Amino acid sequence: MAQTIRRKATGVRRQARAHDTKRQVRQARQKTQSAAGGLLRRLPFTEEQLHKTFLVAILLAAAALAWLVASAAGLTLLINQKVADGAANAGFKVANVDVRGTRRLNELKVYDQVLGERSRAMTQVDLAALRAKVMTLSWVEDARVSRQLPDRIVVDIVERTPHAVLRKPGRLALIDATGHELEPISEARAKGMLMISGPGAQSQVEALSALLEAAPALRPQVVAAEWIGNRRWNLTFKTGQVLALPQGDEEGAKALIEFARLDGVNRLIGGKVVAFDMRTPERIYMRCPECAAENKPPVAEGGTT
Repeated sequence: MAQTIRRKATGVRRQARAHDTKRQVRQARQKTQSAAGGLLRRLPFTEEQLHKTFLVAILLAAAALAWLVASAAGLTLLINQKVADGAANAGFKVANVDVRGTRRLNELKVYDQVLGERSRAMTQVDLAALRAKVMTLSWVEDARVSRQLPDRIVVDIVERTPHAVLRKPGRLALIDATGHELEPISEARAKGMLMISGPGAQSQVEALSALLEAAPALRPQVVAAEWIGNRRWNLTFKTGQVLALPQGDEEGAKALIEFARLDGVNRLIGGKVVAFDMRTPERIYMRCPECAAENKPPVAEGGTT
């Protein structure tokens, strides 16, 4: 009689381990459910209320997602346009533009920047963008743009102040105290203003002002300043006489103060000397063609010729 032998039959020990594992899983699951149930019992609301809360949260998240999709599709733009149209129909649209604070600046240039807003609903006027456009005008140092309901845009301008004339290749430009270029200017209009020249002089305008303030008595006499070699100044007085100053802010200021002292004692400005050179410390060199013709060297107290 044939006997059937099962291969790889499960042993008794293996069955016992499997049974024990299932038992441990059931016990752990029961403990977890018991703990969760205890936690729910401690909460101040019922399980049904908790489900409703989760449902509301899910609905809100879905609404937010729908709003984002609608925004991407341009629905918000449509809503904004409808609001703007309603405001315009109610009389809240740009009908007037007031420009204030201009003296030298041509107001038409400001109007050119603003008139594009005419007939636009007040709610659609971007004040920051409008101010940025006005600030591009060369004469404008600062500007404030505001709405004056129901239909007026007000532009308050702070103008730059003309300070000097900058001589550039082939043309003259009016500049302010920082060297900012304002507008082209003719020779006739530039007459009587401080003339500044030399490569790189535009970036040195503020330094020149500080230099001239060191000797305020001489400032009205200076009609021109030339920036030499990107390191120092030559000053020209009303008399046509030229003063060469040393390089360096401190050194130049000291030399100008000393020249002012010497001028107070010896009346150098308006005399026969046509050029003064103070580039050498402790010395002042003077060029006097008339003195040379008379064989009389120019002398200044406190300095060496």
